[in-house]
Amino acid sequence: MAASTAAVLSPPTVAGLRLAPSPRAAVSFRGASSSAARRSVAARAALEPSVVISLSTGLSLVMGRFVFFNFQRENVAKQVPEQNGKTHFEAGDERAKEFAGILKSNDPVGFNLVDVLAWGSIGHIVAYYILATTSNGYDPPFFG
Repeated sequence: MAASTAAVLSPPTVAGLRLAPSPRAAVSFRGASSSAARRSVAARAALEPSVVISLSTGLSLVMGRFVFFNFQRENVAKQVPEQNGKTHFEAGDERAKEFAGILKSNDPVGFNLVDVLAWGSIGHIVAYYILATTSNGYDPPFFG
């Protein structure tokens, strides 16, 4: 008798996003219909995570390549370190020259590995922000 009472009063356990089988399922009550006993409760994500991450990363890469690329390159060109009006390499520091192998690409405008990693990480950050805010019940009014 004590085991069946403990089974009825125990809280449901959660395994991942699905409710785990509860000891309550083994206990049957008189008058309970079989259709109500078979009903299962499953938690579902508001958005499909793989789709959100893929779309956000893809959109971020497209924006980085076609929209922000010239703006980014102009700002990077302004940030060359100088001493007395000369770059460090021109002043005699042989180790100040950048390693150009990682910055080479076959892209017509020069979108390289560093750009892909940077814009891809921005896309992932945006995707995880979207997933985190929609899964906790926050519904931002983006379009209305």
